Amino acid sequence: QFYQACRTGIMDQALSIYFLLGWLGGDLLNLIGSFLADQLPLQVYTAIYYVLADLGMLSLYCYYRVKNGGRAFPAPINAAFVFLSVGSLSSLSLLGSAGTEDPGTFRGRSLLSAPGDELGPKPFSRTEIIGFTIGSISSVLYLCSRVPQICTNYKRKSTSGVSYSLFALVMLGNSLYGLSVLLKNPEPGQGQGDYILHHLPWLVGSLGVLALDVVISFQFLAYRKGRPATLEERGALLGEQDES
Repeated sequence: QFYQACRTGIMDQALSIYFLLGWLGGDLLNLIGSFLADQLPLQVYTAIYYVLADLGMLSLYCYYRVKNGGRAFPAPINAAFVFLSVGSLSSLSLLGSAGTEDPGTFRGRSLLSAPGDELGPKPFSRTEIIGFTIGSISSVLYLCSRVPQICTNYKRKSTSGVSYSLFALVMLGNSLYGLSVLLKNPEPGQGQGDYILHHLPWLVGSLGVLALDVVISFQFLAYRKGRPATLEERGALLGEQDES
């Protein structure tokens, strides 16, 4: 997506600011919730990368917005952007200072287990409840963030400036991400149903958003013939019209 933005120069028109803000908000809450709810180390490390990538994409969006002479953002969007940016940087710094615990080893899900392995549900701690709630809100933001981008593509009748590789890799990553959580063996004394419940918001956020990404994939197919020209092509056409 970074390459596509630099190549076409119309990132501010191709992507919805609400899509980017919703994505950043979801990733930020995902990071905080994963840390508080004691999720897998892979989930925490992936969430950190997502937050950094979202901040880079938002910065690039603002750059092309200014470069292309776009209108200033409304006050609520500016406030949301500042709040999410400060929250992201603060969360990353706090997590970095807190350090990481021993991630342990990955234990694959056993096909055969002794009856004594299932010792009943593992209760939520107060911190895990807070993390679970934040993770649930993150899942809602993930699902809602796709809707503005779908509407933007529909209004433009084009997906020019949007990289399909972004959504293809997101779908692949979310699928593998969800499978990695499902395939991990529960902790000793924790039932499989209880294990799924503890990770449910993150499973919904990763696997549930696939349906909306499939809709965007169909938009790429439907609008592939109506791709508008890039800034350089439009500039050349305008120059020819002025000469004539």
